[in-house]
Amino acid sequence: MWEHKDKKTPGFTAKYNINKLIYYEIFSNPEDAITAEKKIKGWTRAKKLRLVQEMNPTLTDLTRDSSLCSE
Repeated sequence: MWEHKDKKTPGFTAKYNINKLIYYEIFSNPEDAITAEKKIKGWTRAKKLRLVQEMNPTLTDLTRDSSLCSE
């Protein structure tokens, strides 16, 4: 997480100055995570926003949760 916040890793997050984590899911294996990511990427922006707001209605930066930063 800190690599993205400090823009240590080039790519989308550094290019567009994205520095908050407002949604995440935990999966038991990478294949399930990739499948879920591809499914969500195909959704409309409105549907993605509804998904995020169900989990995090105030759009709080979830990287402040120390358990996420240690994984």
